[in-house]
Amino acid sequence: MSKTVVLIHGAWLTPAAWDQVKTRYEGLGYTVIAPAWPHLDRPIAELRRAPAPELRKLSIRRIVDHYDGLIRKLPEPPILIGHSFGGLFVQLLADRGLGAAVVAVSPGAPRGVLPGPITLRSALPVFTAFNGWNRVLTMSFKGFSTNFAQLMPAAEKRAAYERYIVPAPGRIYYQGAVGIGSGVDYANPNRAPLLLIGADQDRIVQQSMVEAAYRKHRASPVTTDFKAFPGRDHCMLIESGWEVIADSIIEWAAANQRPAARPAMVAAAGG
Repeated sequence: MSKTVVLIHGAWLTPAAWDQVKTRYEGLGYTVIAPAWPHLDRPIAELRRAPAPELRKLSIRRIVDHYDGLIRKLPEPPILIGHSFGGLFVQLLADRGLGAAVVAVSPGAPRGVLPGPITLRSALPVFTAFNGWNRVLTMSFKGFSTNFAQLMPAAEKRAAYERYIVPAPGRIYYQGAVGIGSGVDYANPNRAPLLLIGADQDRIVQQSMVEAAYRKHRASPVTTDFKAFPGRDHCMLIESGWEVIADSIIEWAAANQRPAARPAMVAAAGG
């Protein structure tokens, strides 16, 4: 049974968003790594003040290839857990044959899953930004407060915004919208067991989108599960009560992971 966990963060965040979960899993005896996306492996204050120019051209394919390379160097196939865009990335990595078990939390949608109307409204600041395809964009405090973590107590929002939120590449949103680099084989018989998690108050990735992805992934003969957490928003692994979700994830992964075996070199589909 794999005792290695790889945590993959989403857009606007850094691995700091996983700090609580990482500590909890390490206390359970897991080796946990939470690598940053390319060009985001710097202190948060520095990322906010002077984001790397290379972020402007960072693509879905480049990020997934980055994690692919890291995962193949590990001594055993890890449990892959991703949130938001990280949830899309773990689905793409699973499609390449990677992972002992895979959990996608409020995941970005693979190609073929349409965004819901609330998700579209929350993404408007990205899609209406001038030349957003080629820019590093910033989430406003208002956007964080009303869409990203709307259920967080008001007194905690400013501190959380300053602690967690950093600029993100606009390009990946445009690619996700048109399906560039986000295609998976939903019937893939060689992927790891997959759990998709949704939250009924999520305005960034509506629960209906997660359910739609789940229905498509069920075309695979491999274990595919869905779990919903009522009364939670997109930041459910940061906000109060995150322990319940974190424990549910690792318990499912421990119970459903496939026997350890090095994955075959699977060529990326490229979208």
